[in-house]
Amino acid sequence: MKNVHKLFIGTGVLLAIAIGCNKDDIFNELIPETNEQPTTSQVQGYVFKPALAEPTAENVAQLKVPAGFAVNKFAEGLGKPRILAVGSMGQVYVTDREAGTVTMLMDTNGDGIAENSSIVANIKQVHGITLYNNMAYMVAVREVYRAAMNPDGTLGQPQLLINDLPDAGQHPNRTIAFGPDGFMYITVGSTCNSCPEPNPENATILRANADGTNRKIFAKGLRNTIGFGWHPQTSELWGMDHGIDWLGDNEQKEELNKITQNADYGWPYIFGEGKYNPSDRPKGDTTYAQYLAKTTLPSLTYQAHSAPMGMVFYTGSQFPADYQNNAFVAMRGSWNRSAPVGYNVVRVRFENGQPAAFEDFLSGFLVNNNKAHFARLVGLAVHTDGSLLVSDDTNGVIYRVAYTTP
Repeated sequence: MKNVHKLFIGTGVLLAIAIGCNKDDIFNELIPETNEQPTTSQVQGYVFKPALAEPTAENVAQLKVPAGFAVNKFAEGLGKPRILAVGSMGQVYVTDREAGTVTMLMDTNGDGIAENSSIVANIKQVHGITLYNNMAYMVAVREVYRAAMNPDGTLGQPQLLINDLPDAGQHPNRTIAFGPDGFMYITVGSTCNSCPEPNPENATILRANADGTNRKIFAKGLRNTIGFGWHPQTSELWGMDHGIDWLGDNEQKEELNKITQNADYGWPYIFGEGKYNPSDRPKGDTTYAQYLAKTTLPSLTYQAHSAPMGMVFYTGSQFPADYQNNAFVAMRGSWNRSAPVGYNVVRVRFENGQPAAFEDFLSGFLVNNNKAHFARLVGLAVHTDGSLLVSDDTNGVIYRVAYTTP
């Protein structure tokens, strides 16, 4: 690969990026608290996108899961499946943002493979979906809809609840869920990699009534939190936030945050364990140190550029008991890194209601010496039978992980 050098010069900032180099990262920075001194930062950045392989039987067979677990294709040929939700009858809803559809899948004979598939909603750019009080709530870029769930699992005519969410920009992947408090929570990503946002609702989690009224910012400084959920025992809200790109192979790490009302998680000025972002200085007379003092830092971090997507707490009855109340996170996989990472599902071990460690759960989607992949993972859901479902929007497959050795 040829070296491509880019030089970006901004107010008091020098950022040099060499793409495609074989050398180790360089991240040398001198970041003063104010603009009275120059800021200098040098970073080596990379673009490496593994080639796309097919989800053949041989590739699926070599997937890695802990002892006692097995993987199979729950459904395939689905276009670009994104977010998943499971109803009480075992019906699986899956969104396809590009097609603008919600599809319902049914495994009628209980063999772990969906036999029936039907489109139950058509909504332009639909992405997030959640089920609450026998209604399906769906979110697109700027709109939130809800539809009644019929006895057979199909959906009634979607009703528009919200039509003025912020524009998307770089991150159009809205997600939605209802908390134990009965409020609707909506994630709204940033419009950019790193920048001050003119719309205060970007880079936030919003909270509203179930009918969409009384919308307010619940937490801010979250660059792009797609996967989030409430711990089943503590009812505390947790979410995985995407780190900033172009800070080198190993920065910015992905963040697992305990999300609390009115908290600020630092983006775009503070990242990781309290580091200063050289390209964006806090506004006005605020120093980095002052902004850091009011920033809530992550509880755990994960390998930079892994791209966390769906997140779900396990409350099923199929997996071993020590999986109860742990979380799973789908890592979509890197592109802004010299060697690929992610392309897997990780388990987040919780101890006494707090996250303790990440560990691999489902991996092996990188093949050919990590030069190719056959899945980029997005949505997660626990099926009514206790298995774990995960969607891939590159080859149009939903995978099922089941515990087969009691």
